[in-house]
Amino acid sequence: MECVMTGQPHVEIDTSKPHPARMYDWYLGGKDNYPVDEEMGRQMLALDPRVPVMARVNRAFMHRATRWLAGQGVRQFLDIGTGIPTEPNLHQVAQRVAADARVVYCDNDPIVLAHAAALLRSTPEGVTEYLQADVRDPAAIVEGARKVLDLSQPVALSLIALLHFVSDEDGAHELVNRLLAELPSGSYLVMTHATADFSPEESEAATAKLKAAGITLALRSRAEFARFFDGLELVEPGVAIVPEWHPELGEPVPGQEEKVIPGYGAVGRKL
Repeated sequence: MECVMTGQPHVEIDTSKPHPARMYDWYLGGKDNYPVDEEMGRQMLALDPRVPVMARVNRAFMHRATRWLAGQGVRQFLDIGTGIPTEPNLHQVAQRVAADARVVYCDNDPIVLAHAAALLRSTPEGVTEYLQADVRDPAAIVEGARKVLDLSQPVALSLIALLHFVSDEDGAHELVNRLLAELPSGSYLVMTHATADFSPEESEAATAKLKAAGITLALRSRAEFARFFDGLELVEPGVAIVPEWHPELGEPVPGQEEKVIPGYGAVGRKL
């Protein structure tokens, strides 16, 4: 097993304010979060009780998309906004289909770095790496990824439940374009994204609460989400409500059928 970890080995964890990765962990029933994360998580639940289901639905989408991509012959994955490890991780899903899959994980939360060893349990044939970096610094991500991935061969760029934390002012669409520009034809963009399309009032309240806590929430419409895939060939069924993207590739998440889950998912191929 070849495992690599790059980035900053000693980073202080700020427990004075909530962090999306730790809130996500709390939604999933994990233990790697702090009271401030749980408190904000409970406030989000008060606005929309579906939030934990949404977290699980996003996770399930990642599993299905990874299975599909590995089945199509993709052997390299760059997962940005990895989050706190929750099994099965992306590399486990990919390497069950293709033992030689190579995976680079990337996140900017120090608590993810603290648990990075769980992300590095590769098969003997494959490789995993953890990179401590921010999606707003695509050059650093590409530099780190290049140490493990062959960027002359197709790569699946995975951005699961991440870009709704990056505003237009921070150039969300441009960041994705810059990352894709470094990848060859035959690569894929894999994304999910929360939206206010189905619950505008609750979404506005959630955005305000998170902003007061120092967290940006940039909920985008279906058209704004689809813009991330401009110039790419969308995999059927195109832009879909997250649970409706190839449900046959995984197990349904309990609760996903109750109401429309307010988020979109899609996979697109670079021509």
